[in-house]
Amino acid sequence: MNGTRNTGGPAGSTAGPFCGHCGGAFDGAGLRAPESHRHCHGQLALEPPRYCAQCRRRMKVQVTPLGWTAQCSRHGVLVP
Repeated sequence: MNGTRNTGGPAGSTAGPFCGHCGGAFDGAGLRAPESHRHCHGQLALEPPRYCAQCRRRMKVQVTPLGWTAQCSRHGVLVP
């Protein structure tokens, strides 16, 4: 962990070339394909991201009654 902290929440967790829910790549322009990630966008509103949007690595996610944190081994901690 490099100590960085992203507090962007679910919307910020998808700011990258990969989907935070399924880990799939977005199109060449870096934008979401309308149909291919529609389900993922809805799921990210309800649950924490499982994949780092920057590097596609699976994150260590901890869910508590008060919220959640997700940690990428390269990009640090993501909190809502």
